[in-house]
Amino acid sequence: MTVLAAALSGLFFATTAQAADASKPNIVIGTTVGDFGDMVKSQVKPILEKEGYKVRLVEFTDYVRPNLALQEGSLDVNVFQHKPYLETFAKENKLSLTALFQVPTAPLGIYAGKLKALKSVKDGSTLAAPNDPSNFARALVMLADLGWVKLKPGINPLTASERDIAVNVKHIKIIPLEAAQLPRARSDADFAVINGNYATSSGIKLTEALFQEKSFAYINWGVVRSADVGKQWVRDVTAAYNSAEFKGWAKQKYVGYKFPAAWK
Repeated sequence: MTVLAAALSGLFFATTAQAADASKPNIVIGTTVGDFGDMVKSQVKPILEKEGYKVRLVEFTDYVRPNLALQEGSLDVNVFQHKPYLETFAKENKLSLTALFQVPTAPLGIYAGKLKALKSVKDGSTLAAPNDPSNFARALVMLADLGWVKLKPGINPLTASERDIAVNVKHIKIIPLEAAQLPRARSDADFAVINGNYATSSGIKLTEALFQEKSFAYINWGVVRSADVGKQWVRDVTAAYNSAEFKGWAKQKYVGYKFPAAWK
């Protein structure tokens, strides 16, 4: 009986691995609803739990609360934003956050609304677009690429606003909305600029986009509190997102996405 008890005890401890960072056994990851959450549920969470961590996912439907929750400590990592947005938001809200690793990102696209083709654009057409400054700037750059507007020379494309439109060639009426509302807003506008994660979470295929942004400046990042940079659990989360297992799965799952530069 003593031998049996010892054997069972050994089996128990062999199957309940201790977290690599014993001081941080529980990790809370926040994402927006959709592909970033799916990445955690399908791959990142299982990878980290094999290493002994307990992982909880919190999903958001806006771009404001994830950074505030991270700063306040109710999240340990968030995955939903590109660097230009993070830098602007952190500066405006006096947050100490650091972007550490890139993640597969669905590009911003223009999708059909009442009008089904770009060539159908007419004088005074309406276009729903994300209302946060960073993604609104991206939308303006796309309109400039299409020739629908002309932006003032020398402006910073990462911070472009309506004030930077030199000529509204097509007299486009831009309707700013919360990014999460844009898939539903398509029926009320001629076109809609939709973030890739909200497109996919709403059942819209990226291949349905009439036009996709050309820039690679907007790959999204995993972000942590600056004070946590260098901690073992942060290194383990980063490694999970850059693991061969995750890469192989993502490249099959997310055809048409932009992938981290470190994967090349």
